[in-house]
Amino acid sequence: MPSPYRTIFAAPGSKGFSAAGFFGRMPLSMMGIGVVTMISQLTGRYGLAGALTATLAMAAAVFGPQVSRLVDRYGQRRVLRPTTLVAVAAVAGLLICAQQGAPDWTLFVFAAGAGCVPSVGSMVRARWAAIYRGADRELHTAYSWESIVDEVCFIFGPIISIGLSTAWFPEAGPLIAAVFLLIGVFWLTAQRATEPVPHPKSQHTGGSALRSPGLQVLVATFVATGAIFGGVDVVTVAFADESGHKAAASLVLAVYALGSCLAGAVFGLLHLKGKPATRWLVGVCAMAVSMIPLQLAGNLALLAVALFVAGLAIAPTMVTTMALVEAHVPRTKLTEGMTWTSTGLAVGVALGSSAAGWVVDAAGAKAGYAVPVAAGALAAAVAFLGYRRLAKPAPTGGRGEDDRHLRTDDDERVA
Repeated sequence: MPSPYRTIFAAPGSKGFSAAGFFGRMPLSMMGIGVVTMISQLTGRYGLAGALTATLAMAAAVFGPQVSRLVDRYGQRRVLRPTTLVAVAAVAGLLICAQQGAPDWTLFVFAAGAGCVPSVGSMVRARWAAIYRGADRELHTAYSWESIVDEVCFIFGPIISIGLSTAWFPEAGPLIAAVFLLIGVFWLTAQRATEPVPHPKSQHTGGSALRSPGLQVLVATFVATGAIFGGVDVVTVAFADESGHKAAASLVLAVYALGSCLAGAVFGLLHLKGKPATRWLVGVCAMAVSMIPLQLAGNLALLAVALFVAGLAIAPTMVTTMALVEAHVPRTKLTEGMTWTSTGLAVGVALGSSAAGWVVDAAGAKAGYAVPVAAGALAAAVAFLGYRRLAKPAPTGGRGEDDRHLRTDDDERVA
């Protein structure tokens, strides 16, 4: 492991909570694509599969920030365990209804319930922020590491989910995703020493973290960015299916994540100067431009190459996003703020996957890649329009005056 990464893991407990976060985040890459694979195998209806994935993502967008707001107030253990049990029960209901051929409305009910899954990535990043508060270099490396973990999940998650659902039984992918969620959340919440100290209600002033102008820009841009991801997932499965190699979709999507993983690993080694907002804008524009070659790919091999190149812009942009969230959101709302960016992605995934599913049903898989192209253009436009809000220093950010009095107690607890 390169020296900067070795340095951040010198903190007691850091290896444990990061490892638990890996398992807890596997469903992020497995559940949606698993539902698409399951429903397409059982019914052959990509429109229904995309709509269910959209419902799952939209429910996560509604419940996620509320769960994280409760976490900021009451702590990770008290909130995450019961919400995870609810989500797993809903997934079980979804799989049973799909297997038994129940009416479509029952699938949507349980998909909505499964959306209360907590944002495990935000919980892990909040632990890093508590440990390395004020240490920009270490926190940059820690966020880069977690982006690498995210992409490793997206490398192996689709392979596991699609592979099991096609080789074993259609419901296998979402089922294993639920098992990973249980393991990850209960392992993470068992580690109390690194759990960020919850902030009492009296310190939660000013309403939601989303009132921050900078966070509003990040979330709005991530809605369009999520549409890129949702569209690519659904259309790639359909493209592979039309090519007669449906199971190969997992490998192609893994290559997409591999590009991001490698870029994130290198990005974490760099000590970059200049404005994070500028780096973020460049990253969003790079993601948008990288969608254009997908429409030119005539086979799975060329598609994999195009997606690998497209993936190179993802992790650096995500790392910079987390740094911007910390700079524009009060520390008492940090977990909620990080979750709002995930919420933006979830909403975008919902819109992108649903739109892509209908386009595929109407015009075929290749035409479906117009959806991520349009989403990329929208993301770039929003990023340009909101750039000034991000470049302008926030009056009370992650290191603002309003949270200095909290540092001593937290530092003593972590030590």
